[in-house]
Amino acid sequence: MTSSPTLDELADRALAARDAAVYGHDALITCDRLVRIFSADGVEVQALQGLDLLVREGELMALVGASGSGKSTLMNILAGLDRPTAGAARVAGHDLFAMSARERLAYRRETVGFVWQQTARNLLPYLTAAQNVALPLQLARSRGGRRARAERALELLTLLEVADCRDRRPHQLSGGQQQRVALAVALANGPAVLLADEPTGELDSHTAEQVFTAFRTVNEELGTTIVIVTHDQSVAGEVRRTVAIRDGRTSTEVLRRSEVDSATGQENLVAREYAMLDRAGRLQLPAEYIRALGMRDRVALELEPDHITVRPDDAQDS
Repeated sequence: MTSSPTLDELADRALAARDAAVYGHDALITCDRLVRIFSADGVEVQALQGLDLLVREGELMALVGASGSGKSTLMNILAGLDRPTAGAARVAGHDLFAMSARERLAYRRETVGFVWQQTARNLLPYLTAAQNVALPLQLARSRGGRRARAERALELLTLLEVADCRDRRPHQLSGGQQQRVALAVALANGPAVLLADEPTGELDSHTAEQVFTAFRTVNEELGTTIVIVTHDQSVAGEVRRTVAIRDGRTSTEVLRRSEVDSATGQENLVAREYAMLDRAGRLQLPAEYIRALGMRDRVALELEPDHITVRPDDAQDS
């Protein structure tokens, strides 16, 4: 006789059904109660504390958060540079918790591309732009010889509008050109996911806009799923989905969609902010909301027919 499911199992099934309804079966990145603990000198630090995240295939999204929020730790896990302590993380069918060292290396070469903020980490200084792009193809032992690699490099450099830089070395390129060549390097092996850590952090606003346009081109023309970590609000405001991380968990999410004004016929971009509800029923209210109402320690809850009211606890002052 089979046992009845526990309440936790029923909750997991309900959330799985919700996720399937929202994302269908095209969630390319799935993080489920992800935990990462670092230990140093006998002290444990929880960088991720049960983080949940779903990213659809073909999505262009931004991750934002204060320093120490856990976003860089998450990116390192998704890139295969680190592994979680607990929970589950899957990218394009790969279980990031269970991969061997050899599988992790193949994953970094073939499944994910990465663009760092620092150019020195993206490009080898003694190679030309075209040679830098061709190198990942050579390391992955892609089919075709030198000519095929050169054609692939030129194809990507042309897409990103830096084909005229193909014979220049990194020190001969501007900051924006360097980042676009770095983007071509990350795309060389046709990754399913492109990760970028503050790719416009060292650029002026005009150049940053050009680089972000390149990311948008890659997303639209190649269909590559892109996740960008950024402090740049102008970049975060350009994507349709921005997820904020706070204290090692996803806290809020901003979704943007186009709406047509019935009176004027003008198309406007409308943004709406959501708090993220985890499997235990916890949510993080935006910090500015808490400050505005002077909330602390505890809040009063009221269940209404179609919503929950959250109010400051009046009993604290009595």
